[in-house]
Amino acid sequence: MTASRREFLTLSSMGALAAALPESLAAQAAGQVPGQQPQNQTTPGAPTAFGTSPAVGPPVSAETFAEAEKLIQVEMTEADRAQAAGNWREAMAGLYELRTGPRKLALEDSLSPATVWNPAIPGITLKQQPTLFVRSTGSNTPLPASEEAIAYAPVAQLSRWIEARKLTSTQLTEIYLRRIERFDPKLHCMITVTRDHALEQARKADAEIAAGNYRGPLHGIPWGAKDLLDTAGIPTTYGAEPFRNRVPQKNAAVTQRLNDAGAVLIAKLSMGALALNDIWFGGQTMNPWLLEEGSSGSSAGPGAATAAGLVAFAIGSETGGSIVSPSMRCGVTGLRPTYGRVPRTGAMTLCWSLDKLGPMARSVEDTILVLNAISGPDPGDTASVPSRLSFNAEAGARGLRLGYFPAWMKETPATDVDRMALETARKLGMELVEVSIPDWPYDSLNLILFAESSAAFEELTLSHKVDELKAQVPDAWPNTFRQSRFLSAVDFVQADRFRRKVAEEMARVFEKVDLLLVPSLRDEMLVITNNTGHPSLTMRAGWVKVSEARSDWAPDPKHPLPRFSSPRRVPHGITLIGRLFDEGTLVQAGMAFEAAFGVVQEHPPEF
Repeated sequence: MTASRREFLTLSSMGALAAALPESLAAQAAGQVPGQQPQNQTTPGAPTAFGTSPAVGPPVSAETFAEAEKLIQVEMTEADRAQAAGNWREAMAGLYELRTGPRKLALEDSLSPATVWNPAIPGITLKQQPTLFVRSTGSNTPLPASEEAIAYAPVAQLSRWIEARKLTSTQLTEIYLRRIERFDPKLHCMITVTRDHALEQARKADAEIAAGNYRGPLHGIPWGAKDLLDTAGIPTTYGAEPFRNRVPQKNAAVTQRLNDAGAVLIAKLSMGALALNDIWFGGQTMNPWLLEEGSSGSSAGPGAATAAGLVAFAIGSETGGSIVSPSMRCGVTGLRPTYGRVPRTGAMTLCWSLDKLGPMARSVEDTILVLNAISGPDPGDTASVPSRLSFNAEAGARGLRLGYFPAWMKETPATDVDRMALETARKLGMELVEVSIPDWPYDSLNLILFAESSAAFEELTLSHKVDELKAQVPDAWPNTFRQSRFLSAVDFVQADRFRRKVAEEMARVFEKVDLLLVPSLRDEMLVITNNTGHPSLTMRAGWVKVSEARSDWAPDPKHPLPRFSSPRRVPHGITLIGRLFDEGTLVQAGMAFEAAFGVVQEHPPEF
């Protein structure tokens, strides 16, 4: 307790009132037990005691605690409740003071927590990465006459045409701009089209390349940013009504790195509001393969725009599945990097210890070409770390140990596509290894997401501006942010400890294998690997038929999903999980799978 606070206790009106009361009542007024010797507030060296701060907040009673027990599922005796209520306002004064005053302190948005999650926990031996980056050799593929064929070409091919000056960045940018104008009304995947900015960047790229200053495989390549990456002078809205007029003054670290690579920013792409699902202030982003359903989220725009050939590649983000799910739904390739590899400086924070930024593209190699440009630490992100990225496009997959969970392959959400992928792995010369993990309550780790996200958007919640979001259903952020105010701090710490235990278990699994093959939307693995920080690669592997539209949202009987008289054919993907900071092996295996599957060349028929 500070001296000023000691003085407050001595000189406060409560103290003055107590002096005029009988001894027993005076003791109670001062927070003392009758007959107990009061603490001498003026004696030098007297220690501070908990629960002796000036009272803050409304009165609480034993009945208040009895009701609160239902929220956190603990049980107290009547005496326990009475004692807790007796000094609650004094014991918790410091907690409330930060938020409600009298010395209320606003925490700036850029301030991250003091604790930082490090996926390389003690005991984990990271694979030594050589300094090696070998992309696939260029082919002599002629430039197609069709704009559609050019638009759908992978970055690996587009970059060769641009480097050889068979295609200019301006030509490619104009192709994508025409496609955006034509097709976005069906998809609702664009928040801001940066036409003038893109054409200026494209012309600059063409001039540099003509002068012999070729920066690399992203030079002159048009891309789209999920609208949580800051772009100087260009709106960055988070897909949310309260931020739709937000215009940052600086570029995010990833934006700047892509600028430095010569890439051309053509659009800010839609995202589920505040990074949840696929509904934003402009509506719902739709799946190019099945326009009756959303594209999934929260990287909804990157998934839809990439699948429909409106951008060459996109940057998405993931906290709990927001790269994996739209990549699956839209049939694109999403690479979620190891936590800490890509800096999040200048990107919207949802959850400090879970958020990750990564590329979404139409081929596996494209994703690592982008990752190579955006990797590396930045002082604005305390969790970003130095790391090597080793990749050899010619290495193949033969000899790699591929782990899989036998029981999972027999259950939903696994499909014949997932099971076929195991057979493909055998044909590629991979060694299949059966693995298992304990039957633990992995979903309890979501408490970390709920608590951190609610802290990130505390002011939006308490000011009721969160009520402006279009989605107000029980499973949307507004309700979750409000509910999370009542989570137990003790449970948060226990979840954090459990997180370390899960990371240790994953380290044990990866002692036996080089990578894992899992059903993409297997909930346990989505939760586990987002919390442990392991990288993942989601890629199209085949096709399934669906008789009903799919949704990220909880079922709503009042608004049933569209059903189809004849099942619809849609893409389906698999997910590979890699060792920490070993995205190179992930992509090498993914390229081998991609060539064997032979399905990536097909595009949404209406686009």
